[in-house]
Amino acid sequence: MKILVLGDIVGRPGRNFLTRHLIDFKERENINFCVANGENAAGGAGLTAKTADEIRKAGVDAITLGDHVWDQKNFENEINHLEYVCRPANLPTSNPGRDRLKVEVNGLNVGIFTVMGRSFMGPKVDCPFATADRLISEMSKDVGILICEIHAETTSEKEAIGWHLDGRTNLVFGTHTHVPTADGRLLPKGTAYQTDLGMTGPRESVLGRNIEACVGRFLDGMPRKCPVAESDIGMQGCVVEIDSDKSLGTISHKRIELREDEV
Repeated sequence: MKILVLGDIVGRPGRNFLTRHLIDFKERENINFCVANGENAAGGAGLTAKTADEIRKAGVDAITLGDHVWDQKNFENEINHLEYVCRPANLPTSNPGRDRLKVEVNGLNVGIFTVMGRSFMGPKVDCPFATADRLISEMSKDVGILICEIHAETTSEKEAIGWHLDGRTNLVFGTHTHVPTADGRLLPKGTAYQTDLGMTGPRESVLGRNIEACVGRFLDGMPRKCPVAESDIGMQGCVVEIDSDKSLGTISHKRIELREDEV
């Protein structure tokens, strides 16, 4: 089985790119299943049912979220109806939405969950390590493939959870910082790992936002809107190949990047 995992989808440019190119890419690469982080998909911050449906129709099979999960008005009333969307699992249990996904792919159950980091992150969440331990224990008996996303600010926290889960999940990938890291690999006990996948959106930007506005905030410290940028659109992520007949049968990890001018 080949699984495609995409970094944070940023605004309309990211969504439009997926609509134009994702299905063709999946067919060319023989992708069986696609996961993407959608926490920046609606106007650059948060998700709505409408944008989630758009991403789903573009070819994404499962959508994860992060610290911007509740940024869009009324999404707390929509999320329970979106069976292919999960919120971070270590948010308070009173939060609406699913804390995990289990999706059947070619007769095999794939389990997905996200934990949010606690270093330099705004939301107050439970320990991501303890939450991951609990979910792995609860899900392992029901799934053949298990994927963990760590949505966090610091590379150290992401790497630490990668090592902590080595040999217990097929894949651990990081999101949130929108810049792809070059450390994708198979860890010693067989788990595929990458600290950050990058983003699906405009690369002529500061993390997907307008360059001039973002630079201005650093120069003078004054608050200003930083709209989603619109140039050099592409998608970033990784493809992981898994032998479902073997226990933790992760075979390979490959970082991918597809730009508009390469299609």
